[in-house]
Amino acid sequence: LTHMALPDLTNVDSILLDLDGTLLDLHFDNHFWLEHVPVRYAETHRIPVAEAHHVLMQRYNDVRGSLDWYCVEFWTRELGLDIEQLKREVAHKIAVHPFVHDFLQAARSRGKQVVMVTNAHPASLNIKMEKTELVDYFDHIVTSHELGLAKEQDGFWEKLQQVIHYDPATTLLIDDNHEVLDCAERHGIRHLLAIHRPDSKGEEKSHERYHALKSFEEITL
Repeated sequence: LTHMALPDLTNVDSILLDLDGTLLDLHFDNHFWLEHVPVRYAETHRIPVAEAHHVLMQRYNDVRGSLDWYCVEFWTRELGLDIEQLKREVAHKIAVHPFVHDFLQAARSRGKQVVMVTNAHPASLNIKMEKTELVDYFDHIVTSHELGLAKEQDGFWEKLQQVIHYDPATTLLIDDNHEVLDCAERHGIRHLLAIHRPDSKGEEKSHERYHALKSFEEITL
């Protein structure tokens, strides 16, 4: 795979930022869905953890990429578990990626429009904002639940433009989900960056078309 060069960001006016895996370490979410939920599901339904894991992986795959996949109410209903409460049980694992605060401060001080655009459900978002103190850096925070489409679904970025004024030609999107970046690219967003290691304990992700940030320290505005 070729290593894409970092785009020139001098003419960027708006910076759209994903939350989970981009600003925050995806380890929290992976631990939650792949380890914590199976254990609690097994306890509740009195089945072995391995069986719970198998059942859940099937359920997750059925809705991945849709709005339901990100919806706390959907999973609470589907699994018979209080998902918001379970998230609070492991909220100590929520962590901000290195140099994110510095980057956001720099973006603010240079007068960029800084917008969080996340698939996270409002209940998850609230827990994460309580834990991280990131909220004050943003001009706007938009969740896909407000717009009725996930970010990787066609039509999302047009809808976002009706809520927030941004010019795709002078906009930077940073997201760890390559399907989201592809969708934004189709919509004409000019500057796109991926994340090299969304989960600090997980695998590296590279992409032949998008530069994958190893650290927010790389970005000069």
